[in-house]
Amino acid sequence: MLKKGSFLRELPIIVVSALIVSIVVKTFLLHFFYIPSGSMENTLQVGDRIAVNKFGALFSEIKRGEVVVFGDPDNWLGQSSDSTNSRAVELIKSGLITVGVLPDPAKQYLIKRVIGVGGDNVICCDASGKLQVNGVSITEPYIYEGDTPSDTKFNIDVPKGFLWVMGDHRAASADSRYHPDSANNGMVPLSKVVGRATFVVWPFGNISLIEKGEDLKKIPIKAIP
Repeated sequence: MLKKGSFLRELPIIVVSALIVSIVVKTFLLHFFYIPSGSMENTLQVGDRIAVNKFGALFSEIKRGEVVVFGDPDNWLGQSSDSTNSRAVELIKSGLITVGVLPDPAKQYLIKRVIGVGGDNVICCDASGKLQVNGVSITEPYIYEGDTPSDTKFNIDVPKGFLWVMGDHRAASADSRYHPDSANNGMVPLSKVVGRATFVVWPFGNISLIEKGEDLKKIPIKAIP
């Protein structure tokens, strides 16, 4: 039987070990984020908590159709607003986010769906209003009801090491289409990708795997000159 004194001596070790495990998991395996906007509706709702697979992104290529979280590529979000919380509260909150107890509010991160990868040509749109990737028209069942694939015309070639991304709520997503004058012409460097969004973990009624664009995944990748 474990004595009370023994337990109290071991408690700090247990707590520190749990924190170390939590930090390791967040750093290399899973990162939890809070969805602050409606740019990915109805795939993701405002307030959803999602799990992002960081481990898989380290050892396999990001594919079309996958939903990814990435750091702001070139001031897409502008300057982050100052918090109204006290410094002490912000420090505690930051610490809890660091160890994975609270989901990251994603203030300087974005979440979008990958439409084009290195070597792809992406066009809006064909005669029926669908996006084309490498000359193949794609069906996108995840697009927000009532939205068109894109109200903005474009014809872009994605260079190696970059992604062309778009939100599922096309009419409410300031994605790759809206940053043609940025350093990367609206494309996201792979170095900015945190990982793949794999499933919704909260709220309970929204728990689900995040849909991948199967139509996009079937298109062959073009050779990069």
